[in-house]
Amino acid sequence: MSVVADGDGPSAAPPGVTVVRTGASLKEGGPGENGMRRGAAPMVRGYLDSLRRLTLRAMRLPRHDVVVTMTDPPLMARVGPMLAAWHGAAAIHWCHDLYPALLPVLGLRIPDPLYRLVEWSVAGAMRRHDAVVAIGRCMARRLAALGVPSDRIVLLPNWAEPGIRPVAREGNGFRADLGLGDRFTVAYSGNLGLAHPMGGLLDAATELARTDPDIAFLVIGEGRGRPALEAAAAARGLSNLRVLPLQPAGRLSESLSAADLHLASMDPRAEGLLVPCKVAGALAAGRPCLFLGPAGSEAAALVDGCGRTLDPADGTGLAAVLRGYARDPARYAEEGRRALSVSARWDADTAAWRFAALAESLLGRAGKPVAAPLVRMSGRGLPHA
Repeated sequence: MSVVADGDGPSAAPPGVTVVRTGASLKEGGPGENGMRRGAAPMVRGYLDSLRRLTLRAMRLPRHDVVVTMTDPPLMARVGPMLAAWHGAAAIHWCHDLYPALLPVLGLRIPDPLYRLVEWSVAGAMRRHDAVVAIGRCMARRLAALGVPSDRIVLLPNWAEPGIRPVAREGNGFRADLGLGDRFTVAYSGNLGLAHPMGGLLDAATELARTDPDIAFLVIGEGRGRPALEAAAAARGLSNLRVLPLQPAGRLSESLSAADLHLASMDPRAEGLLVPCKVAGALAAGRPCLFLGPAGSEAAALVDGCGRTLDPADGTGLAAVLRGYARDPARYAEEGRRALSVSARWDADTAAWRFAALAESLLGRAGKPVAAPLVRMSGRGLPHA
């Protein structure tokens, strides 16, 4: 297997996987945080430059049997069929975020004629893939609406980071380091992006700071939304809310298990355009999760029975639900056990087996001999798997 990744970062990989870097740095004007801060035009140029680098590097690889394109940078789906034809390969697009529909949610406004042109172009490219992987049923519905044939849409949800396990309160060093004691603790852990509204969380923390100050909030993560969150928490004087950086992989089980309950949020406009993977991490830690987002999304279905779905803007409603959990340890303990059971049904090994079966089925359908493993293309280092 070959992974073509942009940037000049580390290229460590498991046996049998070769990481091929484009060598260009993402730090200046490329996709991601810096590009967004510098404005829409530099970010778009960064995305297009990344797309060009990845495409040219993939064309120089020896022949592979399957070409898998991923979402970042946007428009990656456009080059998938072309690269597959170049290599005489099957084409799979692994859709983690659906562009260009997600761009307005992230605050990037482009002229309507250009938006429609890009949408038409991407939809046409999606339909030319041998398979399109959706990470949720809500996303599968969006892909079908774009005209992707239903028999080419494959559901393959995200999974929790391998190695995440529950850590009991009494043995949790992370919780001890924070001095949480016996306080009921609520955590948001993961990306603080523009598609993840935090207003409801802030309003709930503000109300509970007055009525239930023993309920503690942890926000652990990075992203474009973090500065605004920190500023709002400081302006409100929220002593019950702490904002922490992303934790090292070695402390992930401890940091996720430091909470009694987790929160995940998503802008309702993003339904079917992304699925917050932080839900999977919370469930793998054996903790219930409240999803602050649309009821029709994959995340809402995932927390059914081990959490609840709430309006992301309803801080008062969230505060009431959190009070109920804090006063009922048996409830969140039982929902935590259910969360662990849900998580155990879908892990990295199961997902890898399903993906390999998909690739093999495409090759078998085409009657192609196997010459080399997959080639995957990703704009930000190694993909989730």
